Amino acid sequence: MSDKIRKEYLGRFAVTFCGFFIIVITISIGAFLLYKGMATFTTYGHSVFEFIFSANFRPADDFKGGGTVGAAIFIVGSLVICFLALLIAAPFGIGVALFMSEISPKLSKSVLQPVIEIFVGIPSVVYGWVGLTILVPAIASIFHLQYGFSVLAGAIVLSVMIFPSIASISADAIRNVPLEYREASYGLGSTRWQLIRRILLPSAMPGILTGVILGLARAFGEALAVAMVIGKMQAFPKSLLSPTYNLTAEIAADMGNTANGGEFNSALWTMALFLLLISFLFILIVRFISKRSEVRR
Repeated sequence: MSDKIRKEYLGRFAVTFCGFFIIVITISIGAFLLYKGMATFTTYGHSVFEFIFSANFRPADDFKGGGTVGAAIFIVGSLVICFLALLIAAPFGIGVALFMSEISPKLSKSVLQPVIEIFVGIPSVVYGWVGLTILVPAIASIFHLQYGFSVLAGAIVLSVMIFPSIASISADAIRNVPLEYREASYGLGSTRWQLIRRILLPSAMPGILTGVILGLARAFGEALAVAMVIGKMQAFPKSLLSPTYNLTAEIAADMGNTANGGEFNSALWTMALFLLLISFLFILIVRFISKRSEVRR
């Protein structure tokens, strides 16, 4: 066997090994979370209905159980903050992506792209600290509140954090639209806006949705920055200016202070499992929409 063929097989083996290794890691994480999270229902006898729809969260920090594990407040807090952040960040991210790819690509490549990359690398604690020291007092001052800890503060901080991911991936998706589409559109007399609205955005929609879902996944998984600005009050938010709590903040705050395998600890693992299932659901939705877009084209 020649040296060239050996290198070919070695490269193929390395790539295959990495692919299967990622699959094994993913399955292992899912299985571990399933094992730890299901203890709330199998060991301590709580129901899924209680966990999702009850707002009474007082689990016992022991191995006997008897507490309550209603996580509705944390679930609602996570959903409201994340979707509000997405509502803020997605239009700006897609707009910046269009500017970077179509309006001023040269300026964006030299100025805007490096700035976005810097935003991606900023630690979450920095976002949280800026939100705590600047955004929270500003909200309190503008809306005449005693404290500015609120859903709105958490959503704004999260929107800034997920905006770079949405913008970068969306810009790549728009750039990957075939040049022939642009030339044909201009050849038929389309304006730039007509090209963007009728050709580029529909063609790049699967990639744009990927950026949106990755941004949403980061929003759901973010703990520290959000915990610093939402007030951490175990109550349903009555408005955007109300404090609340979310899943990741509760997991981060109490996981290290609970007995491993106890009812409280198991309830926190169930929250982690719930976050995994939500992320998996969003991925399935995006894949379904992407396939529908490909079929229509």
